[in-house]
Amino acid sequence: MRQPRRALRLLFWAAALFALVMALIPHPLVLPGNPNDKLQHIGAFTTLGLLGSLAYPDMRPVRLIVALSLFGAFIEVAQAIPALHRDCDPLDWVADTIGCAIVVYAVRWWRTARR
Repeated sequence: MRQPRRALRLLFWAAALFALVMALIPHPLVLPGNPNDKLQHIGAFTTLGLLGSLAYPDMRPVRLIVALSLFGAFIEVAQAIPALHRDCDPLDWVADTIGCAIVVYAVRWWRTARR
């Protein structure tokens, strides 16, 4: 494996871990500008979609989108645990899925256009 791809994979998994931790801590950090919850989900999953597309260029887009969507669903189910004091909202999962799908297909289109 080439060095840049290894670094991208490490960055992808670090971002996924960061997203998981931020989603599950009882009192998440307040981001500058205080964006609403859906924008935070879209931002996190567009980032994961971009990093995933770059780190795993041979993975079929649908497979990456499904994997990230399942990750988003896991986060929502975990947020339903009362001890976490978080809210489970299926629309957050929809925002996750749409955010990553847009970016994954945009990267695929960009790669195809470059050829």
